[in-house]
Amino acid sequence: MSASAAAPHGKGRPCLITRRATFSASHRYWLPEFSADDNRARFGPCTLAPGHGHNYELLVAMGGPLDGDGMVLNLSEVKHAIRAEVTDQLNFRHLNDVWPEFDLSRDEGCLPTTEALARAIWVRLDPHLPLVGLRLHEQPDLWVDLLPPIPDSSARPAAPMEAFLSIRTHFAAAHRLARPELSQAENEAIYGKCARPHGHGHNYLLDVTVRGRIDPRTGMVCDLAALQQLVDDLVVEPFDHTFLNKDVAHFATTVPTAENIALHIADLLSGPIAATGARLHKVRLQESPNNAAEVFAETPQLEMVPAALEALAAG
Repeated sequence: MSASAAAPHGKGRPCLITRRATFSASHRYWLPEFSADDNRARFGPCTLAPGHGHNYELLVAMGGPLDGDGMVLNLSEVKHAIRAEVTDQLNFRHLNDVWPEFDLSRDEGCLPTTEALARAIWVRLDPHLPLVGLRLHEQPDLWVDLLPPIPDSSARPAAPMEAFLSIRTHFAAAHRLARPELSQAENEAIYGKCARPHGHGHNYLLDVTVRGRIDPRTGMVCDLAALQQLVDDLVVEPFDHTFLNKDVAHFATTVPTAENIALHIADLLSGPIAATGARLHKVRLQESPNNAAEVFAETPQLEMVPAALEALAAG
């Protein structure tokens, strides 16, 4: 007997759903225990008073068995929970002044970074919704993902203490796909038009995801400006407006497929990112709207692509 025949309307079958919400809010990075010079050195223009704003996008992933009506949850109830617990409280507000997590006069207060804000949202939604993942975009090229903490013998924490922080950048480059030991005809049999002698170009989109603990005071997984500078210095500047086969030494002997470019970027970034206190989790390189390669830099994670992150990415 099929599952659908045994359980009308899919009752009891597992499913994962997502809900999107948006809000606009401002924030300022300024730690009272730092001097003005130290704050400016650490947080740059984000220290400027009275702060700056973002149009935030929130994606909430929830999972569970279908009920007798064919739903994981009633979407009206999901919408109400997100509105009541998050967007109505944050929309058109100054984040530093809204929730006690961001009261810096308290020892446990921290800056309202993307990571810390996502964690505070998790705390408020977790009692109401069966959360399996949460993604918060501060802007299109900066976002954070949270997954449930791994259960252990101790009490489950109120929210994940680790976060996946992603930044997006781009570069333009040309390449030719050909193995030097093969003839032109043999290369064209493997790589098609991509083996033509004079190469071709792409506008590459690069996503770099790091993983780490959220600092209890700065609210950061790592120094965001330092992370962006590393990616610029080690990847964007050396790769941008180059013919990869000729201008980047690694690709003189390695075919610069999207896969190999992503692997080389991961190799370049893993060590320097580790020095910031975070860990490189993933590199995603989009070569064209129809073609992308992903490399998971954490070996134990290679076969552990969480379904919640897949859903958040698709959402």
